[in-house]
Amino acid sequence: MAVVVGCLGLAGTLAARAQDSFDEELSTVRDAWAIASYRSAKDQRLAAFEKLRVDAAALSAKYPNRAEALIWDGIVLSSYARVRGGLGALGPAKDAKARFELALDLDESALGGAAHTSLGALYHRVPGFPISFGSDAKARVHLERALEINPNAIDPNYLYGELLFDEGKYAKALEHLQRALRAPPRPGREVADEGRREEIRVLLARTMEEMN
Repeated sequence: MAVVVGCLGLAGTLAARAQDSFDEELSTVRDAWAIASYRSAKDQRLAAFEKLRVDAAALSAKYPNRAEALIWDGIVLSSYARVRGGLGALGPAKDAKARFELALDLDESALGGAAHTSLGALYHRVPGFPISFGSDAKARVHLERALEINPNAIDPNYLYGELLFDEGKYAKALEHLQRALRAPPRPGREVADEGRREEIRVLLARTMEEMN
């Protein structure tokens, strides 16, 4: 009996260490993304994401059954595509879409529904047919599902507000942008929160101008 208990205890310790290692590796990619997105100089941003996408790909390859790793691989790829722009962005955008879809198959609620949030933003921001897979209808489905999972979070409210703004639905956009600005701070994500709040304020100002 003592041997069984000891083995179980060792297994629990190893599992905890593995989780701690995964959390640390995920945080490294997440924090590097925030720096690349909000603190790097504009002329250095592409190089920063080129390096980061290698690290993010290595993380998802190491943990192919962890939705969180796939989500951050997808976020890095979609950010890289946005910074790169042009036709060269279409391949990374498609790869990001694939990562988010794999993450949804594993756990749609991982990271507060971040796969839905990010996939919705991707559908909204990429060109539609025949150039690419963009679709505001699909964007709405994913962003609304993200809000069902995490109704008060900063990212889905901001990105849904962005979609509504682009559709000319300014009153409803204002509602979600204000909710995004009221979202509670995320411990350890101060850089991302600061950058996102600035984006929210800019879009809020534009929304108010359109409503006046």
